[in-house]
Amino acid sequence: MKNNPNSNQSQFDKKGQAWSARFSEPVSDLVKRYTASVDFDKRLAMFDIQGSLAHAQMLEAVKVISPQDRADIERGMAQIQSEIQAGTFIWLLDLEDVHLNIEKRLVELVGDAGKRLHTGRSRNDQVATDIRLWLRDQIDQLIELLKQLRRALATVALEHSSTILPGFTHMQVAQPVTFGHHLLAYAEMFGRDTQRLIDCRTRVNILPLGAAALAGTSFPIDRPLVAKLLGFDGVCLNSLDAVSDRDFAIEFVSACALIMTHISRLSEEIVIWMSPRVGFIDLADRFCTGSSIMPQKKNPDVPELARGKTGRVNGHLVALLTLMKGQPLAYNKDNQEDKEGLFDTADTVRDTLTIFADMVPGITVKADNMRAAALQGFATATDLADYLVKRGVPFRDAHEAVAHAVRECETKGCDLADLSVAELQKFHPSVQDDVHAVLTLEGSVAARNHIGGTAPEQVQRAAQTILTALS
Repeated sequence: MKNNPNSNQSQFDKKGQAWSARFSEPVSDLVKRYTASVDFDKRLAMFDIQGSLAHAQMLEAVKVISPQDRADIERGMAQIQSEIQAGTFIWLLDLEDVHLNIEKRLVELVGDAGKRLHTGRSRNDQVATDIRLWLRDQIDQLIELLKQLRRALATVALEHSSTILPGFTHMQVAQPVTFGHHLLAYAEMFGRDTQRLIDCRTRVNILPLGAAALAGTSFPIDRPLVAKLLGFDGVCLNSLDAVSDRDFAIEFVSACALIMTHISRLSEEIVIWMSPRVGFIDLADRFCTGSSIMPQKKNPDVPELARGKTGRVNGHLVALLTLMKGQPLAYNKDNQEDKEGLFDTADTVRDTLTIFADMVPGITVKADNMRAAALQGFATATDLADYLVKRGVPFRDAHEAVAHAVRECETKGCDLADLSVAELQKFHPSVQDDVHAVLTLEGSVAARNHIGGTAPEQVQRAAQTILTALS
């Protein structure tokens, strides 16, 4: 098609704005910078092109544009896509956002066909569609990364299904558990995170395009066709809600905040476990840094930074909730502020999960230190109480008897397992010669042989179930 330069310019003034004919003076440079979003929303470019191509196909199907117009649009979009991928596309601040930048370039390339593309839509429903397309892709990536992390946790758990360490409550030694069982707790958390993202995706995957600015359009559009072309499960049923809804973004960031909370809890434990005062594990060098002044230091920077980045994602969630809380229907410029926090959340969680899925398999477990720690703090006291209960002693009486035994051990500086049968019988006559079998660490964990218990057999079964499900 031969382009008419004057015709092409009619849509955009000399500064490039598509809407400037209404105004008597240009926007100031400061306001341009303040209101423009192209610096960050240009990452939506490929999704913007994808949505535009589907829109053009629909416009041709309902005979709003000609087959030649659609062919020209597709040709122009193919060149624009190539330019963006090659890094030669020129992004202009004057054009405000990703949509107008692409549209102006399309008009330059194909003339009037490019101008007809915006028929029956607005930037309001266009950006809502772009974000949903982008977010759907991000969710799919995060789901896969969560699978990789769960696979890593389950693999290490299977290897250490019998490795004993102390379980804690209130950061005090409580009962012995296996390291594999401990790691599988996080596999469960990340499993719930996966389910939340899958559930969130169902609400993301609804098409807003066709709502236009806020009231719909008078053109005979076929919204279900566009939804089918773009892989959406359905269409937004209210045009006002379609352009102003950001629930899906809030829900996504909320799910990500929970992912990062679980990452942060795991990070805290890794930092504690790696401390020389605890010495349960070591991390591969590539996940740590040293000190500029203390040559002996090996700092767990990755888990420490992950704890910090959790606050960053939490902040984005609060910002999005605050952004939406006072908005009347329908679209408002406030919604431009939804993107940077949303983009940063996805980037942060994606990078964090990628690193942790690589870091977990490289954890070096110091089983002897774990076992030595489990022997401190009378970790098998509950087992002794259970032993007495199984011999007919009421639990509260058994609890009191064991408490007295613990106090005796504290005085003597020994463990419950170090007391003789005769010494234990002083606290309750039901103690028999078989008592020491329940006071060993191995006996304690083996006794928890039920679904969800820490017995090695149960840990192996649970880890294998996860690995099978993820295969």
